[in-house]
Amino acid sequence: MIYVILIVLIVIYLYGTRKFNYWKKRGIKHDAPLPIFGNNLKQFMQQSSMAMMATEAYNKYPNEKVVGFYRGSAPELVIRDPELMKRVLISDFQHFYARGLNPHKTVIEPLLKNLFFADGDLWRLMRQRFSPAFSTGKLKAMFPLITDRAERLQVIAEENAHLDSYDVRELMARYTTDFIGACGFGINTDTLNDENSDFRKLGKRIFHRTPRDALFGALKFIFPDLCRHLHFLSPELETTMKFLVQSMFRERNYKPSGRNDFIDMLLELKQKGKVVGESIEEKNPDGSPKIVELELDDLIMTAQVFVFFGAGFETSSTTSSYTLHQLAFNPDCQRKVQEEIDRVLKKYDNKITYDAVNEMHYLEKAFYEAMRMYPSVAYLMRMCTTPEYTFPEIDLTINEGVKVFIPIQAIQNDEKYFTNPKKFDPDRFDDIKDMKKFIYMPFGEGPRSCVGARLGQMQSMAGIVAVLQKFTLEPAENSIQNPIPEPTAIVAEGFVGGLPLKLKKRV
Repeated sequence: MIYVILIVLIVIYLYGTRKFNYWKKRGIKHDAPLPIFGNNLKQFMQQSSMAMMATEAYNKYPNEKVVGFYRGSAPELVIRDPELMKRVLISDFQHFYARGLNPHKTVIEPLLKNLFFADGDLWRLMRQRFSPAFSTGKLKAMFPLITDRAERLQVIAEENAHLDSYDVRELMARYTTDFIGACGFGINTDTLNDENSDFRKLGKRIFHRTPRDALFGALKFIFPDLCRHLHFLSPELETTMKFLVQSMFRERNYKPSGRNDFIDMLLELKQKGKVVGESIEEKNPDGSPKIVELELDDLIMTAQVFVFFGAGFETSSTTSSYTLHQLAFNPDCQRKVQEEIDRVLKKYDNKITYDAVNEMHYLEKAFYEAMRMYPSVAYLMRMCTTPEYTFPEIDLTINEGVKVFIPIQAIQNDEKYFTNPKKFDPDRFDDIKDMKKFIYMPFGEGPRSCVGARLGQMQSMAGIVAVLQKFTLEPAENSIQNPIPEPTAIVAEGFVGGLPLKLKKRV
């Protein structure tokens, strides 16, 4: 029996170290990896997020253009150079169209068949069909829903203004969840009035990593072939989302209802029939792309609702609350924002409208600066999709399946690109168009940039306006100027202990 155990341990060791010469052979600097875990033990143990690991690698090798990394036994590449980032995200996108967030591309769990996680033709056809749904016209049409939720946000803020401190991270999460309920599903979730509502619980569960989630996630990365049928997401999430979406579809008899929400949009897209387009994965004998098609079945539509719900509230609430947090610690900037809010809203009968928020340029700069310091999605990940790819600037060739990391948070806080990066300075964004690309990209860049970026920004800014129109924010006794990042985060970042602040009613 002892010999059997010994043999098993030896096999596991050999399996878990089989690729550990990958970066050494290519002359790429990297930390020495641990058997089985590579350089990623802290993330597998939920002691450090993926973004924190990428930032650590970025900062540890300041003179390198790239840094090697091992997640389990799989080699990955952390890119430090903006020109190489441009190659991956735009110039040579055809070699890096996959995110690689599904460890086993032939077995994808149902809720991950969405616009954010999907790769290849599934992603391309969905992006083709969904992009028009986030146009300026669509955004203006749904803005009254934002206005209504923003006004309700003011009521809840007033109810808590007497407290010594209140977690604005939770406040903004309730606001964005309430909006997503109305905009996404056409239902009143009442999340603002009830922090324990079922919708808010669902939102929290999506981004709460349990030991079960951590174990399954680690196993899928360490043993991708053996564990390809394990799901990242818990069964309860799949069951809840399927039930919720099916209920909405049945209520509307599988036809658009005229509510102009996300469910209506999906039903309208389904009515258009199959999505047909050029393949990004397959070629004809003459080298031209094959024509492929996609049926928007209930499962794929449920996956889109899942990502719209999860990303819609989590990223927006993180960014809006962190903007409020920084303004509380920078009262001069907060006064400028409030003066602008008062001046602009006076022209619109003190109503938070699409056009009013669009005129608030200093607020926009403050929002951009907060996203620079703490982007809600702190890294981009792409995977090499061709047999080989060579970065000509550094004569480095990587193989198909190797993932590359672009540590957004690290580069946006690098003093090489931003003077005094720890200082909150909205004026560094006097002209966002002049901001050099590939050092500031909180919404990503290239064909896979965030399709809902404008919606998320307007939703966040409207919430900030709602709070600062009526209240001034100050640090509370338990506030931390540099809040602790949440180590269990996977995609969207968070804060340990939230962002407690003191709300004072303006006179």
